[in-house]
Amino acid sequence: MLNQGSSGTATASATTVMSDSQHSARRSGKDNEDISAIELVDSGAEVHASSRIISQQQNSRRRQIGKDAEPRNRSADGDRLELTDSTKQDDSKGTVKLSHIYPIHAVSRGSILSRESTTPTPSFVGFRNLAMIVLGEFPSHCAIFVESANSAIAAVSNLRLVIENYSKYGVLIRFSRLGISQKDILYCMFLTATIPLHLFIAIVIERLVAIPTVHYVASLRKSDDKGGNSHPKLGKTAGSISILRPKPKYMWGLIVLLHSVNAMACLWVTTVVVYNSIYHPLLGTACEIHAVIVCLKVASFALTNRDLRESMLNSQPAPAIYNSAPYPKNLTLKNLSYFWWAPTLVYQPVYPRSPSFRPLFFVKRILEMVGLSFLIWFLSAQYAVPTLENSLVHFHSLQFMGIMERLMKLASISMAIWLAGFFCIFQSGLNALAEVMRFGDRSFYDDWWNSKSVGEYWRLWNKPVTNYFRRHIYVPLVRRGWKSATASVMVFFVSAVLHELVVGVPTHNVIGVAFSSMILQIPLIQVTTPLEKMNGPTSGIIGNCIFWFSFFIGQPLGVLLYYFAWNVSMGKSKMSEASGLGTTA
Repeated sequence: MLNQGSSGTATASATTVMSDSQHSARRSGKDNEDISAIELVDSGAEVHASSRIISQQQNSRRRQIGKDAEPRNRSADGDRLELTDSTKQDDSKGTVKLSHIYPIHAVSRGSILSRESTTPTPSFVGFRNLAMIVLGEFPSHCAIFVESANSAIAAVSNLRLVIENYSKYGVLIRFSRLGISQKDILYCMFLTATIPLHLFIAIVIERLVAIPTVHYVASLRKSDDKGGNSHPKLGKTAGSISILRPKPKYMWGLIVLLHSVNAMACLWVTTVVVYNSIYHPLLGTACEIHAVIVCLKVASFALTNRDLRESMLNSQPAPAIYNSAPYPKNLTLKNLSYFWWAPTLVYQPVYPRSPSFRPLFFVKRILEMVGLSFLIWFLSAQYAVPTLENSLVHFHSLQFMGIMERLMKLASISMAIWLAGFFCIFQSGLNALAEVMRFGDRSFYDDWWNSKSVGEYWRLWNKPVTNYFRRHIYVPLVRRGWKSATASVMVFFVSAVLHELVVGVPTHNVIGVAFSSMILQIPLIQVTTPLEKMNGPTSGIIGNCIFWFSFFIGQPLGVLLYYFAWNVSMGKSKMSEASGLGTTA
């Protein structure tokens, strides 16, 4: 239900892993999104603030520091892993065990539907299964002419609906029907201007704490240069580095508090303004999604810099990709501004960059966005809105069969709108933004339409959100001793809360439908995960059809419920009006 999520945003909706078959991914080439590979090994060289610190750290990496030098080898499913050559620490390499600084974006990649993609063209068999569900038939593996015949039947059926709609309503597209008031526009502009300020508050907090941190490390190195065997704050030392971890703990609690207040204020202020002052649900949804994105970026910025700071204090090398912007040199307005606009929710001091800006590629993506946006508007105004309005009388009179008929009619329309929206945002929009920012890693999605289970869909369809939850919630919880299933439930709980904010607040009805739809994904994942692991084409088809069916029915059901609740709360669904609409259904 409501599977598009908050995740333009959070939409995130969110989300992550429910399969117990995840394993640690190697840093060699494949896909860096699987951050179950917690141990990051690199040959860090220039990772800290001065050349003196760098040279001394290279010496200090040659020895282990008690338990802190031992990699915690635990996979995402909670099983113990054996040490391999890539996770053992030697004279030239250190082990970074801090999951929040794992480089999610380490190589340049194109989207799988783009010509620049280095991966083979994906199969589209999942869309065939969807077509069969729409036609009420189970996918057949007979000859090609059977599929062609089914496609022809679908085309004729949809053409009939087009003719029927036109004969009843004519052309409904009018700019005057948008219903956006000047007050809504002013509040939306206010939020659009103020929401990003929370990112700049975050960098102020980080720069304030970076100053004493650098002085702390410098004083420690200065003491070591004098050849002392002890340090007044650290106690006993051995060689050039302390046996105890040199952490200025007294500041860390305050930093966590400031970042938490800043991130929550971003959501709280936007939610209050949207719920109380913005009437139009479209503008309210856009503002709420913006706030969720910035809130998640603030949290990622804070957590990543926390681990970079701890890496510096413990003389551990940061990932090699960060060498051009070592902590705290990454705390600049230029670096933060790039992260603000970058098509990712995960903060890294350095991202892979494309060689140059391609104007023609950018223009094509913009034209795609314009065309698809018009298509979405047309489908919504011409088909979705009349169907929703005609459903009100059935809700008032509790006519179950009438509601089901409206649900089935809305399902095909909402599916077409959602697919157009997906391509508009993830293929056209994010690639256009990535081209402007010269953002190299454009793996924003994988072939989610071929998902063999509901869990696989959530791992593939919205990778910016998936990567965020893996890096900042799932893996840290697993490393703290949580079971994989429990950590996944927590991820879905957070995602469910964000879904309710993005859907319930703009419609002025926090009724829990979006929240419940995300929580209900958990049993669906448990049911379909065995099908994903089974070999053979039949299991994959069954799992894919279950995913599509839940998607096909759940999404329009949520739309109907929120539309009815929004009309009731706004006082627009009077019984007499609903009765009049029902006569044209």
